[in-house]
Amino acid sequence: MKQLIINADDFGRHRLINEAVEKAYRQGCLTSTTIMAGGKAFDDAVDIALRNPELGVGIHFTLANGFPVMPAKKIPSLVTREGYFHPNYSIFAKLYMQGKINRAEVQAELDAQLEKVMYSGIRPTHFDSHQHLHHFPGILGVAIKLAKKARINAMRVSSTKVFSGNIDGLGTFIGRLGLSSLAKIAANTARKSGMATPEHFIGNVSGESITKEFMVDLINNLEEGTTEVMLHPGVDNKILQYFCDWDHDFEGELEAVTSPKVVKLIEDKRVYLVNFSDLRAPK
Repeated sequence: MKQLIINADDFGRHRLINEAVEKAYRQGCLTSTTIMAGGKAFDDAVDIALRNPELGVGIHFTLANGFPVMPAKKIPSLVTREGYFHPNYSIFAKLYMQGKINRAEVQAELDAQLEKVMYSGIRPTHFDSHQHLHHFPGILGVAIKLAKKARINAMRVSSTKVFSGNIDGLGTFIGRLGLSSLAKIAANTARKSGMATPEHFIGNVSGESITKEFMVDLINNLEEGTTEVMLHPGVDNKILQYFCDWDHDFEGELEAVTSPKVVKLIEDKRVYLVNFSDLRAPK
């Protein structure tokens, strides 16, 4: 059997992302999203989630490139002088490897994020993380422990292919190689912990966008089992590229998952659209 989870990250980051998530769910083939507890449009995202109860909503744990839930003075190793998270995963990773990230603060912040999401009335279907930081040794264990306590039994494994998409430099290659290696360890750890994970992962982790043509090719050649497709849809590239400081085709990804051609092809190929709540945990 072939199953697709089509998941939009960064739910709650901006209203224009939230709008795209709801549109992609109602008019397209989106089945799942992950919410950022510290996102500026969190409350709007909660409203959308609650009025679309069949949409799978997980938690998008965030430790970089965003805003904390805890007061900055209580998590000094995680934030800049301005009280924001460090700008990106590479800066976080460097500090983490230097021992400058306090793991107790990591646990406190992730716990606060999860508590905020659950207090809103959302019961997360799974967890993943912004810029894949839940794959880091030490952080993975904390995330799984918190998830299990909250009865969340599924997680993303970003098992990206090293040579997929464009490789625009040595940094991109090294980043993909590192994530691929960490993902293999994360998958094994997750299964031993009783966490369900999709068999396959599709996501252009270096910033390239999912296109309509990509989705058509994917569906025509879909592997057996469950495949998660990660994307970041939005309704206004100009505003979102500035807000996120990211040259990403948000509109193109929204088009890819609302395309009538893509939706019909999924039906014709008898591919089942599911979310993380449909996964079975390993015995």
